[in-house]
Amino acid sequence: MSEPAATGPARKRALQRGIIIIPSAFTLGNLFFGVYAIVAATRGDFMWAAWCIVFAAILDMLDGRIARFTATGSRFGAELDSLVDAISFGVAPALLAYHLFFAEGPWSWVVSFIYVTAAVIRLARFNVEQGGEAKRTFHGLPSPTAGMITATVYPFFTAPLVAEWTGGLPSPQTMGMVMIGLALLMLSHIPYPLVPRISFRGPKAATSSVLLMGAAVAAVVIPEYFIFPFLALYTLLGVGRAVGMGLLERLPDQDPLLDENGSEDEAAAEIRSLDYGELAPGRYPPGRPNDEPSENEP
Repeated sequence: MSEPAATGPARKRALQRGIIIIPSAFTLGNLFFGVYAIVAATRGDFMWAAWCIVFAAILDMLDGRIARFTATGSRFGAELDSLVDAISFGVAPALLAYHLFFAEGPWSWVVSFIYVTAAVIRLARFNVEQGGEAKRTFHGLPSPTAGMITATVYPFFTAPLVAEWTGGLPSPQTMGMVMIGLALLMLSHIPYPLVPRISFRGPKAATSSVLLMGAAVAAVVIPEYFIFPFLALYTLLGVGRAVGMGLLERLPDQDPLLDENGSEDEAAAEIRSLDYGELAPGRYPPGRPNDEPSENEP
């Protein structure tokens, strides 16, 4: 006589155990491309190294979404993802840039070290602040974005139309400033929006989805001309928006550390709401410094 089929929570747990390997497989695919990017860079195959980092970023985006879709997200998966990202978007782009721009000078490798250090700190902070999963926004420039910008410098500036206009790759000094700038942005508190989900519920969501699909088509058809300027524009728009909000003394509309679907418990939401209130103009009476606690505050 066969045993009755599991139902309810038991069946859900069994299903999760059966498919938990799927997001981890995508994460390990990310690692594969990151390691091969390092190998290709050491062999002088800079084009393949650049595209491998882009492929790694695509798998990095998919593993988290698959984990959420299949309800198989775990602390182990978040830690594994961060360790892999440190290689694919920290070490691999830095070594590619080193072989392309910094191999001649005795101390120019320090630029690559600074970049890797920023990427590792960025990933550690991401796990602490956002639990390994972006909430409403990324807190600082995401390391995959910085890694792809660094990597796609080569295919973009060696593309025929761009090379004819710019004369080829930027100088080592220019590339060094770009990488240090990316390192600072990864460590910054500038909010960067998440990639929106495909949805046609409402005109705003439909417009975003159409633009996103158009960007995906352009990235497939003309990757060497599209990916680098698109990511550079994304990076600069985040900086410009943060500077504009700072000049206007505006606070974020929503807490970037809250879940995207608003599933944080009410107590945490209330605490964070109070934290933002403390930053609002007029929160303290004249002559009282903002960092001085009141009697009613813990």
